[in-house]
Amino acid sequence: MTAQLSKKSEAWSARFNEPVSDLVKRYTASVFFDKRLAQVDIQGSLAHAEMLAHQNIISQQDHAEIQRGMAQIQEEIAAGKFEWLLDLEDVHLNIEKRLTELVGDAGKRLHTGRSRNDQVATDIRLYVRSEIDNIVGLLRDLRLALLDLAEKHADTILPGFTHMQVAQPITFGHHMLAYVEMFSRDAERMLDCRKRVNRLPLGAAALAGTTFPIDRERVARTLDFEDVCHNSLDAVSDRDFAIEFCAAAALIMTHVSRMSEEFVIWMSPRVGFIDIADRFCTGSSIMPQKKNPDVPELARGKTGRVNGHLIALLTLMKGQPLAYNKDNQEDKEPLFDTVDTVVDTLRIFADMATGITVKPEAMRDAALQGYATATDLADYLVKKGLPFRDAHEAVAHAVRACVDRGCDLSNLTLEEMRVFSSLIEADIFEVLTLEGSVAARNHVGGTAPQQVRLAIARHRSHLN
Repeated sequence: MTAQLSKKSEAWSARFNEPVSDLVKRYTASVFFDKRLAQVDIQGSLAHAEMLAHQNIISQQDHAEIQRGMAQIQEEIAAGKFEWLLDLEDVHLNIEKRLTELVGDAGKRLHTGRSRNDQVATDIRLYVRSEIDNIVGLLRDLRLALLDLAEKHADTILPGFTHMQVAQPITFGHHMLAYVEMFSRDAERMLDCRKRVNRLPLGAAALAGTTFPIDRERVARTLDFEDVCHNSLDAVSDRDFAIEFCAAAALIMTHVSRMSEEFVIWMSPRVGFIDIADRFCTGSSIMPQKKNPDVPELARGKTGRVNGHLIALLTLMKGQPLAYNKDNQEDKEPLFDTVDTVVDTLRIFADMATGITVKPEAMRDAALQGYATATDLADYLVKKGLPFRDAHEAVAHAVRACVDRGCDLSNLTLEEMRVFSSLIEADIFEVLTLEGSVAARNHVGGTAPQQVRLAIARHRSHLN
């Protein structure tokens, strides 16, 4: 007696003396979340069937029947008419069972030369590869939106902070470009990760390969994989490519979260640097005056969610002996949720960036607090010949005097400044302006408006 899908709807029914309990079925089934792999599962199966026919492992007639059946299954799934059965456990057996119903023995021959182990590994790689391409495109959209914002405010001055204390004047355009750089590296990481995702496990079968004369390179070419996995044990058992993807995704969310934190702070009335369009905010159920920046706040929270998925996958993998283990069924939900979270976040942030209103006056007022041009005064003295440490000390005394008097450095008279150094001349007042401070940093990577515009042009050239 041989195991047949048509009898108890289980691929291994003849091996067992009693059916799986309903509780175990629910506990072990994955169909209701891995059914999102249906399209890539069919894509991989069609490539496998084409290879089997080319190698004369199945007939051309069987191949044609498999193609016909799969086309109908795709239509049923697209129309929402495909019946997903818990008894069939996962996406693979559900599709195979339906294929067999439609085309008979040809459907039963499709699984020749493969296992669900290499089948699911292939599906996940196809899925992750597609989502990487999608995420890279969304990162491009977000960077373009931030570049528009940066270009509009290449001359807008705000205080730069270290330790959340006023440090030096910068331009808002320069500040936005910092995030453009971060998201650019995120795109690079995703594309680099794609190279290791884009290797074909199909043909590894359960763990040792197959006795059939398969052509793995042909399948790889059909599915546009760059290479095959070169060890059958490794091909079916490791999920490092998914872990690497989640690590890159966690970094994307970390950068989003940092930007979100600043948006939340900047939108506070006590700061008032920006306003976020109403469509990205909510009110309060009790306080009618409230406008809460819910989108950036929630993005901060969702960052922890994605970080948690990364740790979950690392923990999932760390104790598994070779080769495939049922533990790996737990790789999909964290992976799927990571994809959904990153995709939704990037899409909404690209839109939100277009709905940010910058308040230059509030930014400028804040930049005039905290002695933001103190470093410029020190640099001025160094250029006059004073050693930096001596210049640093002289400016520290000047700042202390201004603190005691409640005024800014630029409010001191020339005679009052010369108390701290006889090298100070009338040209100091140009140095101490906010515009003079940012314009003086006119080098690659600097905050000068000219450099901001050059950087924007460079990024646009790369993105276009």
